[in-house]
Parts: sequence; structure tokens; C-alpha cells
Amino acid sequence: MVPMHIARRALALPALTAVTALVLAGCGGASDSGTGGPAGVPTVLTTFYPLQFVAEQVGGDLVEVSNLTPAGAEPHDLELSPVDVLSLEDADVVVYLSGFQPAVDDALAETDGPSLLDAADTADLVIHGSEESEHAEEHDDEHAEEHGADDGHDHSLEGEDPHFWLDPTRLAAVTDAVADAFAEADPDNAETYSANAQALTAELTGLDEEYTAALGTCERDVIVVSHAAFGYLTDRYGLTQVGISGLDPESEPAPARLTEIGHIVEDAGVTTIFTETLVSPKVAEVLAEDLGIDVGVLDPIEGLTDPEQDYLSVMRTNLDELTGALGCA
Repeated sequence: MVPMHIARRALALPALTAVTALVLAGCGGASDSGTGGPAGVPTVLTTFYPLQFVAEQVGGDLVEVSNLTPAGAEPHDLELSPVDVLSLEDADVVVYLSGFQPAVDDALAETDGPSLLDAADTADLVIHGSEESEHAEEHDDEHAEEHGADDGHDHSLEGEDPHFWLDPTRLAAVTDAVADAFAEADPDNAETYSANAQALTAELTGLDEEYTAALGTCERDVIVVSHAAFGYLTDRYGLTQVGISGLDPESEPAPARLTEIGHIVEDAGVTTIFTETLVSPKVAEVLAEDLGIDVGVLDPIEGLTDPEQDYLSVMRTNLDELTGALGCA
């Protein structure tokens, strides 16, 4: 079997060839991604929603922001069309997260022109995964004989976690970097970008304070989620994340993993399993039904599905879900 990252790179090569043909033929018109704003207005291309939100808040009406991942699409699986690759070349600033979208990384490796801002440089990414709580660890010895030499845990679930934006303080750090990148591209408006970044940082600080206060006195501290996207959030607010799947939302949990989660639910008094937007809820719903507990929804905010919402409002909806499930005062 061909490794996935090699297959994706192979798919990207024809796209790059097609882009070259378009340029040579003089067909480099407006792309579906919408780059190419009014004359003198910096064009900014982001690669998924949280970066788009920051770029729009910092840039305001001084920049033209477009996003490579369509609304409601799963950003992990993004594949680029030839026009998408051309839009990367044409943008003044590209804001992306290395390691999160392989097709973007491959295309940028062949791109010469835009100023690149990699959010990973300021988000301080760490290793997360489907962490077992202390309750799961207590079961290691108890069930070792039942599982034989295999303890039942899937230790391949961990990796460098890209979902930094679920900790508002990390998103604030990226906000400052975006303001610096915009100021470099458009020095005449540097003060405005800085002021916009400060205003957004103040909102993110307020959001962080809301989370800290609301989650400070809860009956439970373990959340069971469809995939392990919430490690930064749980780290920040003193909770424990237990993922049915790991960092890859498409991975299928082993039967032993589902058994293990059942033990965690019982020991920790978990009342809710959280599904999420953009990913099928089937496994989580079946597991919750088998365990006789509720199903809730936490949005990892990888892509926005409701145009009436934004990052801040979805984070507050998530907070409401958490406080209800955890029995917070």
C-alpha cells in the first residue's frame, strides 16, 4: 500500500503541472478562492476557518481575505484544485498551519511569491491524543489478565495536536503574528492592524476568563469525545479528554478501545459522550446508547457550518455544553 502522504504528494504534482500550463497560456484569471482584491488591497489566503476568523478580525476592510477550505468541509481532507494552487501563488499573505493539511504543505513547497505565516511557529503545539484518565489507568492492572499481553489501549492515538485554537490564549498568540505579517505587507496601516489585534486579544482574554470561571467548580472533570481534538482546551481548564478516536477523525476505534471507554464512563461518572460537527456521530451514538448515557455536541471549530455564528459564539456554545455535562455550578 502506498503511504497516504506519498499518495497526496503524487496527486498534487499533476495539479501543479496544470497550473503551469494555465499560466503559460495566459489563463491565470480570478480563482474560486477569491484572491485578487481591489488594487492596492493586500490579498490574504487562509487555509481553514479559525485562521480565516483571525485574519478577518485583524485585517478588517483593509485586506481581502479568502479561505481555501469551503464552509462545512472537513479541513483535514482538503485537496487542492489547480486554481487553488494558483491562488496560493497569487496571494500577498498565506496564513496556514504546517502539518495539518498535507495538500497545502505540498503546494506551498512548490510556491514562490507570497509571504507565508505558519501558525505553528507561534501556537506552541504539543503532543496530545486520546489520553486515558486516571480512571482508565486504574483499570490497567485490573483488566491485564482479561486482555492478556495486550492492555487494550491503542497507543498509536497520540501525536502533535494541531487544534491549538480551542485554547483562546494560543489563538491570541497567533493573532499578534498575523498583525505583524499584515504590517509587513502593508506598512501604511500597521497601527490599525496592531489595534485590531489588541481588540481581538481582549475578546479572547475575556473568553478565557469565562471558561476558567465556569469550569472551575464542576462535579466531573472527564469528557469523552468522538476524536481527540480538545486536548488544548482540557489542558487549559483542568479537564481530561478521552477520545473514542485519536487525532485523526476518520480513524476507527478498536473494540478494546470501546470496552475501555465503557470502564472510564463508569468510574468517572460520565453522563455524556460528545459527537461533533463535520464527522459522523454513529459510533459515539451507538456507544452512548449501549452505556445508557446522553449524547451532546462539541464543535472543534475546524470549519464553520452556520454563517450566523463565529469562533467566539461557537466557543460559548461549547462552554454551555460542557458545563451542563460536567455538572458545573
